[in-house]
Amino acid sequence: MSDKTSSLRIGKAAFILAFFILIGLMIFSGILTRTVPAGSFERELIDGREYVIPGSYRVTPEQVPPAVWRWFTAPVEVLFAPGAIVAITIIVFLIFVGGSFTILERSGVLEAVLNRLVAGFYERRYLLMAIIIFFFMAVASVLGIYEAMVPLIVFIVPLALKLGWDSLTGLGMSLLPLAFGFSAAISNPFTIGVAQRIAELPLFSGAWLRIPFFVITYVVVVFFVIRHARRVDRNPERSPVHALDQQRRRTLSDEAAALPAAKGDDRLTPELRRATIWFGANIALAFAFIFVTARNPVLSDLAFPLMSLLFFVGGLGAGRLAGRSWRQVWRFFGGGAIGMAPAVLLILMSLSVRHIVELGGITDTILNSASNLIAGSTTFGAAFFVYLVTLAMNFFIGSASAKAFLMMPILSPLADLVGITRQTAVLAFGFGDGFSNMLFPSNALLLIGLGFTVVSYPRWLRWTVVLQLIMFLVSMVFLWTAVRVGFGPF
Repeated sequence: MSDKTSSLRIGKAAFILAFFILIGLMIFSGILTRTVPAGSFERELIDGREYVIPGSYRVTPEQVPPAVWRWFTAPVEVLFAPGAIVAITIIVFLIFVGGSFTILERSGVLEAVLNRLVAGFYERRYLLMAIIIFFFMAVASVLGIYEAMVPLIVFIVPLALKLGWDSLTGLGMSLLPLAFGFSAAISNPFTIGVAQRIAELPLFSGAWLRIPFFVITYVVVVFFVIRHARRVDRNPERSPVHALDQQRRRTLSDEAAALPAAKGDDRLTPELRRATIWFGANIALAFAFIFVTARNPVLSDLAFPLMSLLFFVGGLGAGRLAGRSWRQVWRFFGGGAIGMAPAVLLILMSLSVRHIVELGGITDTILNSASNLIAGSTTFGAAFFVYLVTLAMNFFIGSASAKAFLMMPILSPLADLVGITRQTAVLAFGFGDGFSNMLFPSNALLLIGLGFTVVSYPRWLRWTVVLQLIMFLVSMVFLWTAVRVGFGPF
């Protein structure tokens, strides 16, 4: 086996582009703290959760905006700020996934599994694509599983390459439907569930309108990804990432050439079979935990770290069972972990955007100004502004449940005031939250997903912009329908 580095690393050009985009966003956030007056709502603690008290906003002139130099030290500060556990968990996740993936790649386990999948599904690869997209969308829409599914991207993208497509197709089969399924929520406990509970609506009521929206979203995503994949099928050079993917393909081919063949079993030697079973068992255990605890807010918070841990244990064991020495296994792991260093920096920078805004105390000011705008709107205008406000807040606050606890106590009575149902406000909140996860570079999970591939953020944005516009129009049609029919029960 050659001593190459892992193919799982962000490209130099992609890193530089993302770095300067995030620097710009950090500066923009810092400027906002000096131009937008600081203010805050009063909050009350109910069942261990903080709720905003509507009408309690006041300006806080005593709040001092962060010094300019702190705009640039924010990536370090997030490791020590309240909520630092999120940043640390993401970093550990990247290290474990990067290192474990490299073990699987370098020990031949990844190639063996991909070969079996390709051999079994190549003639039905578009059916396989549609099934994978549905799986990612469904688990996000029904169970709200998002972060814990991200590790699967490292398998879906190489699978797409082996099936003759490109990295964009792989992301379109995994990352894209994951985010779109989260937004086209049927019973997502972190968007629909939390928002409905705060709005005092029956839990998961209104599914009769959300299910058709999910179906239409699925059809749009499948059509979009298949259309791109067929174009790449006909002429691989038409792929925007063709040159970059060639290096990834060469890496996979070189690893395949180094594998020992097993007679009649398509390179799956007894060692590789044991390694595959071990790793598969660990991943199956992780998903069993995720699905069982998806409706429990406390236990579901453990899903992301548990997935990372089992990925780590599964990777180490698979490397050893595949016939590698512990020295080799740890060397592979170290190389993969180091390869994730640029992605770690980008994640810390993306988390800095929210940190800077919180230091300036302007989050509540933005929300208060937006609520005043909604209060003076027509019915559809109010629903549209709820969508826009959620979209804007998603730039600074990535967590859906955190936004719900911040916004819904204000939006619910506002909905009553302007003549739209609370259910419509919840629907607009869900639309504004999910789709923009694939737009904003301040979203850590978007950068994680792209960091696993050769796709840069600007290239991703160019590829998905038409799809985003289509889904915006579809969302507005459903939002208009909700306003017209008095989407309820209230």
